[in-house]
Amino acid sequence: MVIDGTIRDAVRIKGAEAANVAAGYVRLYVTLDVVALIRGPGAVPPRVGYLYDAKLDSQGDPPKLKKQRVLLFARSVVTASDQIQLVSNGAQLTWSPATEATVRRIAADIATAGAPPAITGITNAFHAAGTLPGEGETQIFLKTSGHPISLSIVRKQDRSPVWTVSLSEVVEDALPPPPRDTFLWYRLACGLPGDIPADMLAGLDPADAAAVRDDYAFVKKGLGACRG
Repeated sequence: MVIDGTIRDAVRIKGAEAANVAAGYVRLYVTLDVVALIRGPGAVPPRVGYLYDAKLDSQGDPPKLKKQRVLLFARSVVTASDQIQLVSNGAQLTWSPATEATVRRIAADIATAGAPPAITGITNAFHAAGTLPGEGETQIFLKTSGHPISLSIVRKQDRSPVWTVSLSEVVEDALPPPPRDTFLWYRLACGLPGDIPADMLAGLDPADAAAVRDDYAFVKKGLGACRG
């Protein structure tokens, strides 16, 4: 679930319940007044509690969280309806209009039919050289948790390379590179491996293999670093 809320209180936890906290952090029990449930399977109580490992400042003090408005990515706790669990320690974001707008847009993208599935690897890649030097097209087929995704990179003389992404088996139904911080951008930027696996290129002509590597690097550069 995704929750918009204001922190009512944050109490430091010590002893055995904080034994596994990373160095430079402190464990807090946070009480939150819910402003809105942005995404979730059902209702949420008006006030919830959760554990949060906060980074200490340069003086060794925890941040002042009281009255701070935040956005949480969390899951429910089966045994207690008024308790939630953050999905990661980076799942508490300071609220701002821009951050809320991004979160709502991505939440809407996730809920749409045909939303891009998680990328788990690369299944195949090949390059077809064009009739003129420097021209050609590379196609890269991705392994996913759902429907197929493929990338196409086209190079033409005296033009900048162009890449597209297809979310179905019909490669012609391709989309332009997704804007940053959209759900499709996240799937690609955070799901694509750093490099083309060597076994994907083993059967290719050396020139074609080099073109695939270059074109894959071009896509990765265009996406930018994952901030997931």
